[in-house]
Amino acid sequence: MIPFDPLSYPYPSQRNAVYARNGMVAASQPLAAQAGLEVLKKGGNAIDAAIATAACLTVVEPTSNGIGGDAFAIIWTKDDKIHGLNASGPAPQGISIEAVKGAGHEKMPAYGWLPVTVPGAPSAWKALSDRFGRLPLTEVLQPAIDYAEKGFPISPTLGHYWNGAYRRFSEALKGPEFAGWFDTFAPAGRSPRIGELWKSAGHAATLRSIADTGVESFYQGELAERIDAFSREHGGFLRKEDLAAYDPEWVDPISVNYKGYDVWEIPPNGQGLVALLALNILNDYNFSARDAVDTHHKQMEAMKLAFTDGLRYITQHDKMSVSVERLLSSAYAETRRALIGDEAQMPKPGEPARSGTVYLAAADGEGNMISYIQSNYMGFGSGIVIPGTGVGLQNRGHSFSLDPSHANRLEPGKKTYHTIIPGFLTKDGKALGPFGVMGGFMQPQGHMQVVMNLVDFQLNPQAALDAPRWQWIEGKTIEIEPSFPEHLAQSLMRKGHQIRRASGPGGFGCGQIILRDQASGVLVGGTDWRTDGTVAAW
Repeated sequence: MIPFDPLSYPYPSQRNAVYARNGMVAASQPLAAQAGLEVLKKGGNAIDAAIATAACLTVVEPTSNGIGGDAFAIIWTKDDKIHGLNASGPAPQGISIEAVKGAGHEKMPAYGWLPVTVPGAPSAWKALSDRFGRLPLTEVLQPAIDYAEKGFPISPTLGHYWNGAYRRFSEALKGPEFAGWFDTFAPAGRSPRIGELWKSAGHAATLRSIADTGVESFYQGELAERIDAFSREHGGFLRKEDLAAYDPEWVDPISVNYKGYDVWEIPPNGQGLVALLALNILNDYNFSARDAVDTHHKQMEAMKLAFTDGLRYITQHDKMSVSVERLLSSAYAETRRALIGDEAQMPKPGEPARSGTVYLAAADGEGNMISYIQSNYMGFGSGIVIPGTGVGLQNRGHSFSLDPSHANRLEPGKKTYHTIIPGFLTKDGKALGPFGVMGGFMQPQGHMQVVMNLVDFQLNPQAALDAPRWQWIEGKTIEIEPSFPEHLAQSLMRKGHQIRRASGPGGFGCGQIILRDQASGVLVGGTDWRTDGTVAAW
């Protein structure tokens, strides 16, 4: 295992890492994590537990994900093999740049039917269950059905973000197509209060239908018909044919070796490539301390270089103009590393040689582990909820460009640049475990910072998550958390970074980590203090 100090200095949460042997689920909502643990105790494996937790999260944390969102997963099986699942959906076949511009838009809108893409999350549950699961979906999804049907009390962080979304949507969502959102998520004419019970009979019925039909009703049955009909009624492009044609993709995860540890991500269209690009740039540096000006300066400069490359090149994998292999080559990393000096630079994409999300981690006592993430994007997503179903549709298409020359331009049936990314660590061909940091474009930045906290600075999983974060915004602008040391902020400003301090932890991502000791099999987990999360273990 990574030789971290078990009592390495904790930051604001003052939580300790959790240790267990038989199984562990780390998630942003305690009720969801406990549902996954229940499945483990009933004889399910880590993959069953992840599905149960993910389904529960669509109910108990709808501010960040839903049945109508996408999902990605990295799975490590007890036979020491790694697998990747890309369950992100494409744009509808009937949409085009011309159609969107013809509707009066110069860029992809954030709300309504235009940014809606095919939901992939339900297909992920089935694909994972069919290939690796031990229990039937009817049993695995039951905790989520129960919470949707009987209700659950709103937790503090959830209530905060739900209220913010309600206020924002009250101003932004005016058409009749948005009535379903308010009926479902603000039935009392307001957001639910902290501690108040919320339930959704439609959500429960949809989950039960998905479980009973093995997800078929969502992509080829009654639910598909209802989605199609509502789309047609309000000028959307999504059709039942788009749903019926969809299948998730099994993919080979990509990796870089960072100082002896293999860091794994899902290949594009996911932005995990950005985290790997940054780590590759930083690989040849030796960092004396985490809270040092030189450490943060080099991290920031590397991330800016990596992100500008990602934003230029990442799109659907087979439509990229530059291969992942070339972007991750040591030669390219060296050319990008050479651009880092003593002062903050304006980042520009390189030219390599040519030839609002929820994250969870689960592990069982047998050696199976999973890194799983799903999202509706930008909180509640598009604002479109299919009446009576609890299905809030994602607005992932908002990431498409309407510039015909851009790599990530909108095309019928194409997958867009995707922000949600699961991560995984191995060493010498053996699993260490899953990690992830949710939060839009913060995610690869969080991945890089967490990996370095574990590998370079030997923090335990909880301390690695607790440590103050920063994020690159644009140009030379870096936003820092309130707990980020002031003396470091001042020193970074003298190097030319435009530092601005955030008023709260929102926007810096929320993460989970589970690592396994390779000798004893003991699991150690951490959960982010920035959310309502917990580590459920036995």
